[in-house]
Amino acid sequence: MTTEENAKAYWSATLRLLTGILIVWAVVAYGLAIVFAPALNNFHLGGYPLGFWFGQQGSIYIFIGLIFFYAKKMGDIDRKFNVEE
Repeated sequence: MTTEENAKAYWSATLRLLTGILIVWAVVAYGLAIVFAPALNNFHLGGYPLGFWFGQQGSIYIFIGLIFFYAKKMGDIDRKFNVEE
């Protein structure tokens, strides 16, 4: 694989990862915390309605998890394309 092909493959893998993470972020931030909150409020977690929980606490936990997931997967991609630090 040439250097240019390697760079394109690396960028493509990075964009796929970012796209997936942004989709999860959008679903959690807008879908679960806003759009589907009334339906989720029929369920309770720790005594609080689930829609409220996603809006206030759950989305923060998901976002922190996404940061660690991104760091791990980018490390894997960097190693795969031999561009790690």
